[in-house]
Amino acid sequence: MEWLPAFAGMSGEGMAVEFDVLVIGAGPGGYVTAIRSAQLGLKTAIVEREALGGVCLNWGCIPTKALLKSGEIYEQLGHLTDYGLAAENRSFDFSGVVERSRKVAAQLNAGVGFLMKKHKIEVIDGSAKLEKGDPAPKVVVALKKGGSRTVQAKHVIVATGARARTIPAIGLEPDGELVWTYREAMVPKACPKSLLVVGSGAIGIEFGSFYRALGAEVTVIEALPRVLPVEDEEVSKAAQKAFEKRGIKFRVGAAVKKLSKEKGGVAVELEAGGKAETLKAERAIVAVGITGNVEDLGLEAVGAKVEKGHVVTDAHGGTGVRGLYAIGDVAGPPWLAHKASHEGVHCVEHIAGFPSANLTAPIPGCTYSQPQVASVGLTEAQAKEKGIKVKVGRFPFRVNGKAIASGELEGFVKTIFDESTGALIGAHMIGAEVTEMIQGYALAITMEATEAELHATVYPHPTMSEAMHESALDAYGRVLHI
Repeated sequence: MEWLPAFAGMSGEGMAVEFDVLVIGAGPGGYVTAIRSAQLGLKTAIVEREALGGVCLNWGCIPTKALLKSGEIYEQLGHLTDYGLAAENRSFDFSGVVERSRKVAAQLNAGVGFLMKKHKIEVIDGSAKLEKGDPAPKVVVALKKGGSRTVQAKHVIVATGARARTIPAIGLEPDGELVWTYREAMVPKACPKSLLVVGSGAIGIEFGSFYRALGAEVTVIEALPRVLPVEDEEVSKAAQKAFEKRGIKFRVGAAVKKLSKEKGGVAVELEAGGKAETLKAERAIVAVGITGNVEDLGLEAVGAKVEKGHVVTDAHGGTGVRGLYAIGDVAGPPWLAHKASHEGVHCVEHIAGFPSANLTAPIPGCTYSQPQVASVGLTEAQAKEKGIKVKVGRFPFRVNGKAIASGELEGFVKTIFDESTGALIGAHMIGAEVTEMIQGYALAITMEATEAELHATVYPHPTMSEAMHESALDAYGRVLHI
């Protein structure tokens, strides 16, 4: 199918249509959408109120991984004798650790700017607000440099992302000093000696892992019965055990009643099993989820529906308002950068009339702690809840040759197959660098692979990925190295 952009002309209100597509928000959802739009021959602009790359590149996914890498290396320095090595006076420069992460973020921010220029995408610096228009809502931008600009496009895609959820009523609100969200936790002036983390999702666990690696006393509080509650229960239990081995403490099934600020620290009152307890620390991180950036956009004024902090959309990102779409975190879970990019590409290809990308492709989830956790597809419990009879395979890294040679014995791979069809429907991993391996299973599920294809695949030796093969074999009683 050949499609030609319909740029140029006038709106129904007599206003010149400047762009085919206008994207609001330049995070991984927005800027990738803009690039794909430009590739399709559409005249494209993007509005950003802060920094190109959004939270992910500037305050989230990327700079946190820089911090975690520093923590990982520092932790490894404490185990040099395990490798026949020695070093004296292990130490760290906390300001240097933070500075490196900021440089990494700046480099990627500049990279997005280059990509915008390369694809001739106009970047409009400012805050956007929607007003009724035709053929799509008008976008009024309060420009950073002062003044305003009203833009009419044929299609407007909202990709404004999300921010940390707070609960001010019980004190779970950042003050920039004693109480942090992920943003403040990335740039403190010093490493705290003690830290309370409220929430044990990926964000809470990653920051807990980082600060514990640098020596902080860390306690994680989770309202649900187990840590990393979206993960498979076996992985969740193994993760808590591994984190506790590193010195992180946990309070699970614990409801926070109040967070109070004290001189030089915080106190958190919680209740677990009918018993009250108060925990104290120098700092606290609030990691109790996120909420979409839907405020002050004029969404309801133009007819878009907002529920529970997110824009309601159809399978293509459509809002029900002519010419208005929403993708990524602002459109709801899972709140992941790669999901946002995938949705954005699907949305703009749908606008262009192209065959849609596979919107139902499985979305992998990763937690970059020590050890790492990665998963894709259904957990064992979810599969059983759906009435699916399953075959389950497992393989531990402690008997994998590469893992033994590397001294990375923690963790395992778990695979879940539909017994009736042989289809791989879920995979769950915990261990060193498993976030780099999960994509193999994501590809397998996307291509509707069965146990036959996975069994017949040749895995290189020696690699930790061989555990992926062995787990698939184990589900059918064919495991080789146990």
